[in-house]
Amino acid sequence: MSDMENLTLNLVQQALSQYVDVPVERMTLDAQLQDLQIDSLTLAELLFEIEDRLNVELAETDVIPKTVGDLVRLVQPHIDPDQFKSAA
Repeated sequence: MSDMENLTLNLVQQALSQYVDVPVERMTLDAQLQDLQIDSLTLAELLFEIEDRLNVELAETDVIPKTVGDLVRLVQPHIDPDQFKSAA
């Protein structure tokens, strides 16, 4: 896993932990959001949370994220590694 992917996964895990009572160890790239009790409304709130943290607007997509890895791939292009490291 690349450093950028690790940074993005960490951000997604931090955001997810605010919405679910699931150990971070279960929030792997292949973890299904449904299995983590993330429904469509919670997913929308989660995406807004990530946008606020990064001060970006995530692109609209026709593909709804189904896994933590899908979220990482959606968010990763919007991460400034220097900004994220200083916020961590």
